[in-house]
Amino acid sequence: MNFSAAKTFILNALEDLSPALTYHGKHHTLDVFAVAERLCVAEKVSKNDTILVLTAALLHDIGFLRHYNDHEEHSCRIAEEWLPQFNYTEGAIKKICGLIRATKIPQSPQTQLEEILCDADLDYLGRADFYTIGRTLFQEMKTLQLIDTEENWNAMQIRFLENHHYFTVTNQRERAAIQEKHLQELRLSKPARF
Repeated sequence: MNFSAAKTFILNALEDLSPALTYHGKHHTLDVFAVAERLCVAEKVSKNDTILVLTAALLHDIGFLRHYNDHEEHSCRIAEEWLPQFNYTEGAIKKICGLIRATKIPQSPQTQLEEILCDADLDYLGRADFYTIGRTLFQEMKTLQLIDTEENWNAMQIRFLENHHYFTVTNQRERAAIQEKHLQELRLSKPARF
């Protein structure tokens, strides 16, 4: 696997994402990549499996180049098209697609590697930048007419946080309490002004 060349190619392709994707842009992919890398180290993942997780992190939202809905499936099709040129085997690509599909909401990881990518994808829910990043998702959904009011947004956030949990031991230890704090703040507060 020529991971370095694949990474460069994918990051260049992410430049073509719509500017309407204020949350699901290249910056989100880079954030997920960095968290996935940290989690692979913390969870003691092998070098080869780390490459699979990091490749999936780079590709998990690439499907937005083609369509907003079912972007995970579009991401898998792109992985199948692009990765052979970087010497990824059919077996590796199948694992990468499993990782990408696991991130679909509601998340459904079946393996340790899938748990790592799922936690990396929603890491911000348990971080100090939760509200800042949340504003970018609200703006994206509003632009795409997927949500209309701040009140509905806050209600959706509360439901989402109530139903989300981290899978890795690392994020359960480092992020779960902060996520719970955000949930309590949202329950007690008036709708945030964006």
